[in-house]
Amino acid sequence: MKTFQKLLMIILFIHYSCSDETVVQSNEETGKTDLNESVASRGSLKQIGTGVMMQAFYWDVPAGGTWWQVVEGKVQDWSNAGIDAIWLPPVSKAQNGAFSMGYDPFDYYDFGQYDQMGSTETRFGSKTELESLISEAHNARLSVIADIVINHNSGGDLEPNPYTGTPYYTDFNPLSGKFYRSNADFHPNATCNSDSGVFGGFPDLSHCQPYVQDWLWKREESVAKYYKNVMGFDGWRFDYVKGFAPWVVREWNNSVGGFSVGEYWDGNAGTLDWWSGEAQASAFDFACYYRMRDAFMGNNLNRLNDDMLWKRNSSKAVTFVANHDTDEIINNKLLAYAYILTHEGYPTIFYRDYEEWLSKERLNNLIWIHNNLAAGSTNVLYTDNDEYVAKRNGYNNAGLVVYINNSNNWQERWVETNWSNTRIKDYTGNSNWEPVTQGGKWVKIQVPPKSYTVWAPK
Repeated sequence: MKTFQKLLMIILFIHYSCSDETVVQSNEETGKTDLNESVASRGSLKQIGTGVMMQAFYWDVPAGGTWWQVVEGKVQDWSNAGIDAIWLPPVSKAQNGAFSMGYDPFDYYDFGQYDQMGSTETRFGSKTELESLISEAHNARLSVIADIVINHNSGGDLEPNPYTGTPYYTDFNPLSGKFYRSNADFHPNATCNSDSGVFGGFPDLSHCQPYVQDWLWKREESVAKYYKNVMGFDGWRFDYVKGFAPWVVREWNNSVGGFSVGEYWDGNAGTLDWWSGEAQASAFDFACYYRMRDAFMGNNLNRLNDDMLWKRNSSKAVTFVANHDTDEIINNKLLAYAYILTHEGYPTIFYRDYEEWLSKERLNNLIWIHNNLAAGSTNVLYTDNDEYVAKRNGYNNAGLVVYINNSNNWQERWVETNWSNTRIKDYTGNSNWEPVTQGGKWVKIQVPPKSYTVWAPK
């Protein structure tokens, strides 16, 4: 970088550093501790994983800097419904500025307060609005999950590359004054030629470099510690973890803690289980997702007998029916939600399914069932192309029996429950039956066409 540019960056850094100090001093003088209060309030948060996660965005949410305000207006209602955490999109300034969904990160410390990449605010809003959202979520006892994109960066200036002999866009000079990057911080470099994978031709961040490790999770002002201790985030969703080794996530978690889930996009349950163990983190259960797609779109509920991460390690499985990248379960989507919200794993609800496309009343009912009845181990009682019956055995409650029907007709079936001589009811309201189980725990239950019922003691 030219001498004039370096001087300009130093001046800007001093200016913004002084500005930040002024804000801190002002807050101390007025007695305001907005973010500190938000961080301190974590003790009252719901235990993450005991409820349901809300993916609080979708691809191409409205631009214009209003999204943080939209989400803030919903967090209390979500909490009341039984949500325990919200997953936000990447919050920092990206190459495409106000139009970016954040997956092309440029300045990890610009939350919408610096004029760079063509805008001051991000697509979602300003730093102040993000802080307000996090504070309100904490007031509603919700954890806030940050979407972390550390495989690749975007928006750097072109510079010579001594490792390839070809110039590339690896000269990063963020206005925040934090985490400058150059060709030595990307692949290839003098230490590492490559890692697990590159994404879309973007400069591939090199986690083997001590400087990169320092800025991502080691030093006190690292991305991980700043997001947790200053901004108030409670956990992490790691984007495209196929692109780097699982030890990166493990080291991040060891440094700052918090809930952690990786996007390892693979339908093989064994591979997901391997990654989760190596990273010491949860993983999105793509194996479950693809088996549900085959079951509900292919009209073959026998596919629900296949291998899934939650069946191998339910404590590390984050289940989902749709997300911002993939939404293939179109037919019988509510039946898929009935599946993940009655089975083991930590279920996630997609914003548009909850707020726009499906019945909020039905989803709220399933969230209640998940939080109050769905506990203990799982036994599959019956499957065929059209019918699926399973029971949860409970431990602090009585458990449940879920009956899913993919056919066009009412179905009835005798099943063995956990309860003798007990009157049971369908907690979804889809059936008005209230049968009494026999002494041997058997009972006949029913389910409407293209629907589901969930049975437990009345």
